[in-house]
Amino acid sequence: MKNIILLLPLITLLFGCSEEFLDSTPYAQSTSATFWRNADDAVAAANALYDPLNDEQLYGHGEQTFEICSDDFWRAGDHGEDQAIEEFVFDPDNAQLRHGYSRKYEIVNRANAILINVPDIDMDPALKDRVLGEAYFMRGFANWRLHVIYGELPLIFEQDVIDGTFNKPKATTDEMRAAIESDWLEAAALLPASYSGADIGRPTSGTANGFLAKLYLYMDNMDKVIEHGERVINGPYPLAADFGDNFQIETENNPEMLFSVQAQDGWTTCAYRIYSTPRPWGGWDFHEPIQDLVDEFEEGDPRLDYSIMKPGDIIDLGGDRGPTEYTADLSSTGYHFRKFASWRESGGLDGSQNVPVLRSADVYLMVAEAKIRRDGNGAGDAEINAVRERAGLEPVSGAGMSELIHERRVELSGENQRHQDLMRWDKAGFIDIVEHYREDRGAFKPSRDFQRPKHYYFAIPQREIDLSNGVLEQNPNY
Repeated sequence: MKNIILLLPLITLLFGCSEEFLDSTPYAQSTSATFWRNADDAVAAANALYDPLNDEQLYGHGEQTFEICSDDFWRAGDHGEDQAIEEFVFDPDNAQLRHGYSRKYEIVNRANAILINVPDIDMDPALKDRVLGEAYFMRGFANWRLHVIYGELPLIFEQDVIDGTFNKPKATTDEMRAAIESDWLEAAALLPASYSGADIGRPTSGTANGFLAKLYLYMDNMDKVIEHGERVINGPYPLAADFGDNFQIETENNPEMLFSVQAQDGWTTCAYRIYSTPRPWGGWDFHEPIQDLVDEFEEGDPRLDYSIMKPGDIIDLGGDRGPTEYTADLSSTGYHFRKFASWRESGGLDGSQNVPVLRSADVYLMVAEAKIRRDGNGAGDAEINAVRERAGLEPVSGAGMSELIHERRVELSGENQRHQDLMRWDKAGFIDIVEHYREDRGAFKPSRDFQRPKHYYFAIPQREIDLSNGVLEQNPNY
């Protein structure tokens, strides 16, 4: 997949990202005469679905910005719009809210073009199913990220593209979730269970089932969380033998990695490796872990060493620098994430570092949570202990939500899960997020004012509202 995602200039032309969602062109109408001819075109269009993910305004940096609200890391860097998001003082004109919005709708647009045109192509049925499954999955994924960030937004389907109907009012929460569910169910039915060769890294049926489990967790449907989560747990998606295998280039596309943003050094790379590393080591020094996260790890938990650079750690920077000691003065907080960057043997940050989005370990812990919430303390012990024992830690017995919350934080630290988890748990009554964020965690996470329900969702970009001539309405309280 690292090689497959390279895009031809033709695909860039056909699917060129417009600056704003409402400026989109109905590609299904304008390109059918010169494209959509054969299986090669269908696969090329599927490959183009993934290109926006590497963008600096998505998983290159922007998507992780919505996680800086959490208690895991400080924004660092020099972006004022990031500071406003971290401190819950952003407004609808915040640039970070705007950039990723249109790019997610670009993925929806590309997926719709596939779903309109590929069914009519004469090609191998199994390959056609896969391409359609990729389109359903990615449309659901883009709508999912739009939903968890902004709440209720317009849904754009195939007929809307054919009709050129892009200026639509918001869908309801139930309508958005139903559309995402439908797309991921289609993807789960169409996609293969696994891949080989150059296709490794594409979404599988397990990817779709893992995301369905996450969707159902947000919907408080614990039976469905368990049903779809166990399709991952019992499928060809075992936990990697070593936690660190998920974050090393040689092993990052192991079966546990259900979905990640693929990168290939020298061809298509993701800037997040630069954002998350020290400036003297080639990075831009954003997203620094804070002491509160470091203290969450149990003594002897090897995941700490794999996840976070700490004073005294030796990091091989390659080239003339070779093994180099990490020192506290490389960071304002004293730490950097280690998960998201590697260095070439010849020196310099390696652009082949993927960005993880969903791992089987996440699914194990979602199933554990669903079982605890449905059946009581201890019901999720098997799934929690599978994750703990992989890390070489003692098993737990009778685990409740506090143990589950701890395990998710340390297993998934920095992987864009914590803030959304905290909001879920607040809605379910397991924590008080207002008090949680009001706690002073030191210079880098002082007391902040989370306003419930306003801050459950971010503001819709004001430019999008202006472009809609009032059809699109702002979220409450902004």
